[in-house]
Amino acid sequence: MSRQPLRIAPSILSADFARLGEEVRAIDAGGADYVHVDVMDGHFVPNITIGPLIVAAIRPHTQKVIDCHLMIAPADPYLAAFAQAGADIITVHAEAGPHLHRSLQAIRALGKRAGVAINPATPVSALAHVVDDIDLILIMSVNPGFGGQSFIAESYAKIRQARALIGGRPIDLEVDGGVTAANAGELAAAGADVLVAGTAVFSGNDPSTYAGRIAAIRNAAQTVQV
Repeated sequence: MSRQPLRIAPSILSADFARLGEEVRAIDAGGADYVHVDVMDGHFVPNITIGPLIVAAIRPHTQKVIDCHLMIAPADPYLAAFAQAGADIITVHAEAGPHLHRSLQAIRALGKRAGVAINPATPVSALAHVVDDIDLILIMSVNPGFGGQSFIAESYAKIRQARALIGGRPIDLEVDGGVTAANAGELAAAGADVLVAGTAVFSGNDPSTYAGRIAAIRNAAQTVQV
């Protein structure tokens, strides 16, 4: 099977929360493919962000895919709440609980696409035994918890490894952390087909800039995606 089409997923972690609906509408109009929602609990990662109520609040503002990245532990008790709030993809961390296969089954049973994220120190091989239950693999290219961090260069090798593991399966390969137009081409060349961008899209929180920034990332990636 050929690679999935390239998609851009602006992370609302960098949006202006005082006008979140407007921000979501702006990235939707600006060409976003997914709306990426970073959920943090202050326990699994050292920050607290948002929960299902925010997902429910933004759902009426876009028909695009809402891509929820749960940086929480445990995640299982909250899967139904995010599904009911309107998430289309629910991604849990391989490191967040002892029963990853059960979590993936639960997400799919809710009628949602199931994703797995791995931290920078977690090998891609951790996913080998659940790959047929995954709809999305998320490679963290920073240590999760905060926006605006620098890209970890070793992530390129992990993206290539994940692409090899995916093979011909219809699985999204997403990268989150330090994504910019400057490295989007190399990320796509390594095998990524969903690029999460927070600061690179939302910096300055001027909606008039979002379309150009999304296009710059997409254009840089598409020049090399094969």
